[in-house]
Amino acid sequence: MTAQTLDQQFAGAMGDLLGPDFPDTLGLAVSGGGDSMAMLALAHGWARVWGVGLRIVTVDHGLRPESATEAAMVATECAALGHPHEIVKWRGWDGQGNLQDAARRARLALIGGWRGDLRHVLMGHTRDDLAETFLMRVQRGSGVDGLAAMAPLRDVPQGFAIVRPLLGMRRADLRHYLRTLQMPWVDDPSNDDPQFTRVKVRQAIETLDLDVDRLADTARAMALARDALRERAVDVAGRVAKVVGGSVVFDRDALAQVELETQLRLLAAAAQFVSSHPYRPRRAPLEAALEVALSGGTATLHGALIVAKGAKIIVARELAAVAGLASPSDQIWDSRWQITGPHAPDLVIRALGEGITNCPEWREIGLPRGALMSSPAIWRGDSLISAPIAGYNPVWTARIVADFQSFLLSH
Repeated sequence: MTAQTLDQQFAGAMGDLLGPDFPDTLGLAVSGGGDSMAMLALAHGWARVWGVGLRIVTVDHGLRPESATEAAMVATECAALGHPHEIVKWRGWDGQGNLQDAARRARLALIGGWRGDLRHVLMGHTRDDLAETFLMRVQRGSGVDGLAAMAPLRDVPQGFAIVRPLLGMRRADLRHYLRTLQMPWVDDPSNDDPQFTRVKVRQAIETLDLDVDRLADTARAMALARDALRERAVDVAGRVAKVVGGSVVFDRDALAQVELETQLRLLAAAAQFVSSHPYRPRRAPLEAALEVALSGGTATLHGALIVAKGAKIIVARELAAVAGLASPSDQIWDSRWQITGPHAPDLVIRALGEGITNCPEWREIGLPRGALMSSPAIWRGDSLISAPIAGYNPVWTARIVADFQSFLLSH
């Protein structure tokens, strides 16, 4: 595959993802590795043709002594190409939990802080990444959603869209492109460290001579299946679900009539919707919670309270998950509640909790007591000022900053 062919592929991908009216400026996340450096070179040539400005960021995770030198190498190349570059540093690793997941989260947060008014940030994921991620999730026992290929264009909670124009390209071809241009890149030693699952999978692909293109195509097929299942869930939700006071309320009998996959998808989305949890619940506890709810019981899952009440199943925020959460009255509370009213510096938003004893109207709301106890309330010290969802002092109002139907389509 020639360098010109890669240039054409890149231009085609950018046209499909962002054309025909391209943004004035795009961000690029460039680590210094072969994939991201090739993306920088490809984007440089493309941007000159289309008159698009580029801003580049390198996240220095500080996990290896060489990381600062590598970030400086990217800065040097960007200066030679005439593009502004900035290094942002992460020093938050405490040695606990999954390093790669923590680094990924930190990377998104740091890029979110760096981007300013940039709406799109390019990242250098390749066709090889599609295949490796697919096998990693097969090993993990993921379902259709987990096995689906990463999206070439995806909005993230940090307020920007990730753009992946290299998903149709192979890693080896990109390195050949760099060698042709005599452009430097660095090989992170962790890419050969078998303690990481991705490295084991990469080595297995080589050892077993697996077809990367076929694996990537299977991941794309799973993405089509995921999208169809999401559409089905949205259609069913329009008939069996509604949002009341921030909780998702299902028609219990109607939900029981649909297929298990859609039941699980709806319950998982409802739990994520009320808890703002970034990940879907694992299948075993999800199935257990569904069985309890359809049988008329109560369960907790993923920071959500699931209560069967007569002909309804209500998925609400779990009080224990927000019991200690407080925000100024003019800020978003629990990642999803916006409160409107006469704000003052001494007012805070906390869960209603036992303050519900001051709200005799709560029984008229139609939600379980536990669901209302976890709803937002305005407090001045220990004095309850307003509980908008529970009907106490409705001078204040509360609304959720999300839509369940839209949430279903993206989760």
